[in-house]
Amino acid sequence: MELVIQIAIFVVAIAVLLWSSDRFVESAERIGLSLGISPFIIGVTIVAFGTSLPELATSIVSVLEGASQIVVGNVVGSNITNIALVLGLTAVVVRNIDLEYNLWHIDIPFLWGSAFLLYFAVMDGSLSFFECFLFLCGIVIFLAYSLKDQERPDKEDRPASSWKDYLYLLLGGALVSVSATYVISAITAISTLLAIAPTVIALSAVAVGTSLPEVAVSLAAARRGKASIAVGNALGSNIFNTFIVMAVPRFFGPLVIPDNIIDVYLPLMIVMTILLGVMSNNRKITRWEGYVLLLFYAWYFSAIIQEAG
Repeated sequence: MELVIQIAIFVVAIAVLLWSSDRFVESAERIGLSLGISPFIIGVTIVAFGTSLPELATSIVSVLEGASQIVVGNVVGSNITNIALVLGLTAVVVRNIDLEYNLWHIDIPFLWGSAFLLYFAVMDGSLSFFECFLFLCGIVIFLAYSLKDQERPDKEDRPASSWKDYLYLLLGGALVSVSATYVISAITAISTLLAIAPTVIALSAVAVGTSLPEVAVSLAAARRGKASIAVGNALGSNIFNTFIVMAVPRFFGPLVIPDNIIDVYLPLMIVMTILLGVMSNNRKITRWEGYVLLLFYAWYFSAIIQEAG
């Protein structure tokens, strides 16, 4: 009965976490537009950060509650899920993803750089404050390059924001914090009851749960004929996950980096990152390439289940 209760708490907490993250992002987006911030800037900052907010919240809470090994599992698992599952499903659903812009100008080099930097930073089993500052410098450089030469919209084109937007901003932020606490406590309880390492749950259930916003956004964009948005969403989320979700929790306490992450799952994340760059070289991701990505995800999930067993 205790296991059923904890699983129920986990499911409800994940649902509240996703709902509150959506409200936070939507209200922040409306407030930003009303203040004259361009939609592009909002997209690469507020929305990209917002879709990574569940990962960040659960990672910070996990450090505070003494389960810091969840952080790297959360980041690596979410990054693999974003590429293999989110983009794989999107490519299969829309047959072909035609990219409207060349990802090799900025996105792919930064994505590759973030993946390699993460590997070399944690290969010694720890993450130092200096490495965290490097990660934060990386996201600043990425944002600075992405945001340069952006024009502010005219005053008459700005939508008005209401008190409800500010209320949802505060309420969403508060619920994100509370629900993340329940997610981590449920993970800890479930892993204890089933004698499963918390890292395994972070690589699977938490990674899939916190990647649901990316799945929803990508499939919705694909149905509207804007599948290239799905690729940008996954790329931006992965860069934010690596640079922000790994770095910020370290300031709340030391991070434990399990050996199986360094030996198996982090190399897999790098392979998936390189594969995405190769696939997008001709500015198209085909349905067959989508099936290949899903095959990698199937192997990844089977490896987690085997480890749990």
